[in-house]
Amino acid sequence: MAKKRRSRGKVKSTGGHRLWGWLLKLGLVGMVLLGALAVYLDAVVQEKFSGKRWAVPAKVFARPLELYAGRALTRDDFLTELRALGYRQTNAANGPGQMAVGSNRIDVYTRGFQFFEGTEPAQKVSVHFNGSTISSIGGNRDLVMARLEPMMIGGIYPAHNEDRILIRLDQAPPYLVDSLVAVEDRDFFNHFGVSPKGIARAMFVNLTSGSLQQGGSTLTQQLVKNFFLSADRNIVRKGLEAMMAVLLELHYSKEDILEAYLNEVFLGQDGNRAVHGFGLASQYYFAQPLQELQLHQVALLVGMVKGASYYNPRRNPERAMTRRNLVLDLMAEQGMISQQQASDAKGKPLDVTVGGSMANTSHPAFMDLVKRQLRADYRDEDLTSEGLRIFTSFDPLLQKKAEDAVQSTLKRFGQTPDRPPLEAAMVVTGAQTGEVLALVGGSNPRFSGFNRALDASRPIGSLIKPAIYLTALEKPERYSLITPIDDEPITLEAEPGKTWSPQNYDRQSHGQVPLYMALAKSYNQAAVRVGVDVGVDNVLNTVRRLGVDHDWPAYPAMLLGSGAMTPMQVADMFQTIANGGFNTPLRAIRNVLTAEGEPLKRYPFEVRQRFDSATIYLTQEAMSHVMSEGTGRSAYSHVPANVRLAGKTGTTNDLRDSWFAGFSDDLVAVSWIGRDDNSQTRLTGATGALQVWNAFMGQAHPQSLSAVPPGGVVSAWVDPATGLGSDPSCEGSVEFPFRAGYEPLPGPGCRPVIDTEVLRDGANRVLDTIRDWLR
Repeated sequence: MAKKRRSRGKVKSTGGHRLWGWLLKLGLVGMVLLGALAVYLDAVVQEKFSGKRWAVPAKVFARPLELYAGRALTRDDFLTELRALGYRQTNAANGPGQMAVGSNRIDVYTRGFQFFEGTEPAQKVSVHFNGSTISSIGGNRDLVMARLEPMMIGGIYPAHNEDRILIRLDQAPPYLVDSLVAVEDRDFFNHFGVSPKGIARAMFVNLTSGSLQQGGSTLTQQLVKNFFLSADRNIVRKGLEAMMAVLLELHYSKEDILEAYLNEVFLGQDGNRAVHGFGLASQYYFAQPLQELQLHQVALLVGMVKGASYYNPRRNPERAMTRRNLVLDLMAEQGMISQQQASDAKGKPLDVTVGGSMANTSHPAFMDLVKRQLRADYRDEDLTSEGLRIFTSFDPLLQKKAEDAVQSTLKRFGQTPDRPPLEAAMVVTGAQTGEVLALVGGSNPRFSGFNRALDASRPIGSLIKPAIYLTALEKPERYSLITPIDDEPITLEAEPGKTWSPQNYDRQSHGQVPLYMALAKSYNQAAVRVGVDVGVDNVLNTVRRLGVDHDWPAYPAMLLGSGAMTPMQVADMFQTIANGGFNTPLRAIRNVLTAEGEPLKRYPFEVRQRFDSATIYLTQEAMSHVMSEGTGRSAYSHVPANVRLAGKTGTTNDLRDSWFAGFSDDLVAVSWIGRDDNSQTRLTGATGALQVWNAFMGQAHPQSLSAVPPGGVVSAWVDPATGLGSDPSCEGSVEFPFRAGYEPLPGPGCRPVIDTEVLRDGANRVLDTIRDWLR
C-alpha cells in the first residue's frame, strides 16, 4: 500500500511540473509576442511621429490691404477690415493686433506677415483720413506704404475634413503650457508616459464619488489616442495606448510631445470640419492669433480640452464659464497666477465671436474659382496635405458690398409664391489687372452649391451690342460715333426657309439716329442693320478677340444676343474694353508659398493687345452715353455725376434674363438676375441687374474713367442733326471724338436757326385764312 501511495504522489508531482512547464512556455511565447508587438508599435510610433505628422490643408488668403497716402479708403471700411482680422480696440496701440480709433485717425499695430516677397515686420502705423481717402500715414520710421496681414478666407481640406494652424512651442502664449499641464497632467514632466500616481488618484476619486469623475490618462496617452488609435473604449485599446505612450517618451522629448499635443487636440467642430489644435481654435473662437490671447481666453481653451462639445462656449456659455473659472482657480492654487489675476480674469466675459470666424469668412463661389485655377498646376493631394499658402486677389471689402447689393436688391423685388425664386450672380474685377476681386454665385452667398457666376450660361441679349459697334468703328472710313443709322423695320433670312423681323423693345421705330445714340438707347433694328452691314461673322470674331471662345453659328439672331455666356465670360469680354483693348485672362491667384515659406509659383499678368486704343476709346465714349442719357442713366442716382462710367444693359426674350455690365477706371462689374428654370423674371436689364450694379457701385467709390483721348483720336465740332462739321459758335453744335484723319471738315457756316414762335404764328395765320375761305 505504501508503494502505491508513493506512486500516486509521484504521478501528482509529475503533473504539477507539466503545468508549470506549459505556463512557462506560454509565458515565453507571450513575452515573444509582446516583444514583437512592442517592436511593431515602436516602428509605427517612430515612422508617423518622425515623419510628416499632419495632412495640413492649403490655406487661401485674401489680398493684403495696402495703406498709403492717396489711397481711396474710408475710415469705416478700414475699421471693418481691422475688426474682421480680430484687431482689439485699446486706448493706445502698443502691441501687435491692437488699434486705437479716433475721428479722422486710426493707430494700428500690425502683426507682421510673411508675404511672397518676404517678411514684413510688425509695426505701429498711424493712418489719417480725409473723407474717403487716406491723407497720410506715419509710424516709427519713415513710411511710404504699409500692409496689413491678409485675411484667411478658406482652405482646401482633405477627405476627413480636419483643419489646423500649426504652431511651435515657443509661439504659445503665456500660461498655455503651464495651465494645460496643471489641469490635464500635473505629473507630465516626471512620468515616463504612464502615470501610476495619476491612475491611483483617478481610481480613488471615482470610487469615493461613486461615479466616473476622472481619467488616469496622461497627456502623452491622450496624444497617442488622438494620433494613432481609434476612439473605442476597451481594455485592449487602453493597453496599446499605454505601450505606445511609453515608447513615445523613450524616443522623443517632453517638448516634442507637448508641441504635438498643442497641434493635435480636438477643440470643436465647424460644420463638417473638425477644429484641431490651439492655433486654429484661437481663430475659430476669438478671431485672433494664438499669441495674442489673454489669460481668460487661454483658460477657456484649456478648459475645453476635457470636452469640446460639452463646454462649447457658443452653445453652452454658462457651462463654459464655470469650467474656465475652475481652470483659473487651479492655476492660482498652483502658484502660476495670483489670486488677484484669477479674480480679474474671472470677471471678464467669454469674449468669443458670435459665429466661427471661419464660417463668417466662407466664400464658396470664390473658393470654387481658386480651386479650378489651382488644379491646372497642382494635384489634389498637394492641395489638401502640403500646407501650401495661396495668395489671391480677393477683396473682402468689395465682396461684402457685392453680397449686400445682390441680397438687398433681391429682397426689394420680393418672391412670387408660384414661381422659383429669383437668383443672381455678380463678378467684380480690377479694370487694369484682370484680377477677380469679388464673386457672388447666388442669392445665398454662403451656399456652396451651383455657382452661377461660373456655370450659369445664359443668353446675353443686348450685351453683344458693344461688340457690333466696336466692329463698325474699326472701319473709320464708314462709321463714326455720329454716323446716322437707320432704325427702321428690317426683315432677314434667319436660316434656310425662315425669316426674322426684329423689333425694338418699345415696338417703335426711330428713323435715323447717330450711332452713339443707337447704342445708348439700345435700339435693336439699328444694331441689326449695322451688324449685317459689317458681317455677322466679323461681329462674332470680335467677341472672340474680346476674350470669349464660342461656337455660335453666324445667324443674324446672334446680333441680338441669343448666344449664351456665363457672368465670368461676360466680365472677360468687358474687361478687354475697359482695359484699352488689352485682353488679360481673368485670374484669382497671385502666388503660392510652401508650408516652410519658400516661394513656389507666381501667376504673372498675361496681356495681349487685341484692339487699337483709338477704336476702344470711341467704343467707351459710346458706352458712356449709355450711362449719361441711355438705358443706364439710373446709375447716377447712386454715383456722383462727375464720375464717368461706361456700361450696357442686356435683356433676353420674354424677360427671362436681366444683365448689366459696366466699368469705371478701376472696376469692372457684371450682374445677372434670372430664374434657375429659365422662366420669366419680368425684369429688363435696366429694372433688374442694373439695380444690383448701382447698389454695388454706390458703395464701392469707383474712380472716374479718363476723358483724355489716346493718340490717333482727335475732336471735332459737328452739327448733331446732320453729322456734318460745324463751328463751336453755332447753336446746338457738339464736340465728338473721331479717328484722326476721319474727322468731318468744318462747315461753311451755321445752319439758319428757325424761330419756332414765328413758324407757329405763320401757321396760325394760314389756318385762319383757310377757315375764312371755307365759310
